[in-house]
Amino acid sequence: MLRLWGRLSSINVRKAEWAAREVGVTFERIDAGGSYGGLDTPEALARNPNRMIPVLDDDGFVLWESNIIVRYLCARYAPERLYPLDLKRRFDAERWMDWQQTTLNPAGRGAFMQLIRTPAERRDAAVIGASRAATEPLLELLDRHLADRRYVAGDDFTMADIPVGCEVHRWFGLPLARPERPNLERWYAELRERPAATVLAVALW
Repeated sequence: MLRLWGRLSSINVRKAEWAAREVGVTFERIDAGGSYGGLDTPEALARNPNRMIPVLDDDGFVLWESNIIVRYLCARYAPERLYPLDLKRRFDAERWMDWQQTTLNPAGRGAFMQLIRTPAERRDAAVIGASRAATEPLLELLDRHLADRRYVAGDDFTMADIPVGCEVHRWFGLPLARPERPNLERWYAELRERPAATVLAVALW
């Protein structure tokens, strides 16, 4: 049986759970990390010596790193439907997945950590401001990109929409004023309507 370790308050666990639901595989998620702990046991360290979540065990095959888990689940259980087999389409999707992880996530992390994980009296307005200044141009880029396509990697929902969707979900959940971005908002609203996207109803803490 497929098992997934991690708590849904983690953006990276949300990616993995959404992918598992999207491909339709039966799985069990075990709360771990944060207040749940459980990352320092010998069994957990054998699964992931980095002491991080999520971790996936698919009948003895163990993976960590959230976007890799998304790729694996889509490639194994939903080839072509979510994991494009055409190389150009696949690497278009791969590009946006890496952009989420290496560009969009680092930009928004400061505001998230200050507004969600830091007590109000200890928040640093300069960190929040810098994070907003880094993130908003990236969301404007994404809004322009979505002007002539339904999803991130074209007209079909693919694995690329999962990590980018989780990142936008996290940003939209912050108590910040945001400019209107109709293409981005249309795409995000459509993602939220997907039956498998229950993680987009999860609070950020």
